[in-house]
Amino acid sequence: MEYVQSENGKHEAPDTPLEYQSETGRLNILGFWVFLGAEIALFATLFASYLVLIGRYADGPTPGELFEVKGVLIETFLLLTSSFTCGLAVHEMRRSSLKGLIVWLGITLLLGLGFLGFEIYEFIHYVHEGASLTTSAYWSGFFVLVGTHGAHVTMGIAWMILIIIQLVQRGLTKHTTRKVFVASLYWHFLDVVWIFIFTAVYLYGMVMHHG
Repeated sequence: MEYVQSENGKHEAPDTPLEYQSETGRLNILGFWVFLGAEIALFATLFASYLVLIGRYADGPTPGELFEVKGVLIETFLLLTSSFTCGLAVHEMRRSSLKGLIVWLGITLLLGLGFLGFEIYEFIHYVHEGASLTTSAYWSGFFVLVGTHGAHVTMGIAWMILIIIQLVQRGLTKHTTRKVFVASLYWHFLDVVWIFIFTAVYLYGMVMHHG
């Protein structure tokens, strides 16, 4: 196998992804995996708190009364699809296609915005029906868990917008490709968290707590 010399004097395989071709890039990606470990701990704590509060509805509505299959399925479809398009963006990046990368990142961004729009509408609907952060212990746990995920999605969208701007300005470099790759890890992580929310919160709520 032939090797090419990188900027730090080390030799890399020619098929090494651009974001891994510098020591800084490798360390930053490793550091982000550590950050994701902390995020997993955060969401694990929120899930544990939510599960403890199941059934504590006080005088408020139950999840079975408010959760709607259609809306939740649309949110899930949008986020799962955005994870797929995010993967296509990284694939285009590996092919050194700046245009393809930006297009698929843009589609991912739009799907993420669609997800957020449906979630905000859902929250407004719940509050209108008498379920807010202060209604009961259960709804407090619900809004903190799902709202924290939504806040993370919002940050992911803002991050993606900044990356697209940098890609337009600078093109594919070791720095911009690293940012794309790290942002894609973050986005896939949020997708996995949503699958747990969809199962533990919505499906369980609709099946076990009707009426």
